[in-house]
Amino acid sequence: MTDEANLMARVEGGIAWITLNRPQQRNALDIPTLQALHALLEQLNADPSVRVLVLTGTGKSFCAGADLAEWAAAEARGALETYGWTETAHALMSCLHSLDKPSIAAINGTAVGAGMDLALCCDFRLAAQSARFKAGYTGMAYSPDAGASWHLPRLIGSEQAKRLLFLDELWSAERALAVGLVGELCADEQLLASASDLAARLASGPTYAFAQTKQLLREGAQRSLPEQLEAELAAGLLCGRSADGAEALRAAVEKRSPHFIGR
Repeated sequence: MTDEANLMARVEGGIAWITLNRPQQRNALDIPTLQALHALLEQLNADPSVRVLVLTGTGKSFCAGADLAEWAAAEARGALETYGWTETAHALMSCLHSLDKPSIAAINGTAVGAGMDLALCCDFRLAAQSARFKAGYTGMAYSPDAGASWHLPRLIGSEQAKRLLFLDELWSAERALAVGLVGELCADEQLLASASDLAARLASGPTYAFAQTKQLLREGAQRSLPEQLEAELAAGLLCGRSADGAEALRAAVEKRSPHFIGR
């Protein structure tokens, strides 16, 4: 589907496979890559043939975060605060986090800074045994700038988030699993197969209901319980009126497995 210098993508069986493809730069995110990935995500989210997305990287790194060469060049010309990386990254992270369709990060190696944040924006995180995690911000005398300060406390609690951010420790895949930063640990050679299995399960599911559920989970933290119950009622009505909702009821009556189409 897409085969550009910095990004590869293909769709098979309702699964969109997206691969960061800058191995010489450890899949670091320069502005062109951020923009291309953002545009691709919007395209795939609007494509009815796509039911789930998987994001991974080429080589030994998942993603090394911001492209330091681009950063240094901006600083050299006096444009560090205005060259647009942060705004472009924020738009991408918001897009990935708010996708209607389930997303899986298949973390094949080191995930640093905004690379770790890419994984945090996904719904599911599978890590290879060789994966490593590092916030990277305070090590460069910066505060987080691509969502880590929002995601980490919610995923692993405030103290563990502070440990990862303040001390800038390099966490193994085992430690990431132990604290809940990732949900599954795989042998390196089994990572893509495990991601494919999970993606296939999700792709065969009621993806319209998944979209409603994702929205409820995203917005629920800002609501009171009565407000959330109202939102659940509205979402449930939409699901009940969907083709998948009707199919689920027919299948239950006919005592068979449902066939969902994502609408």
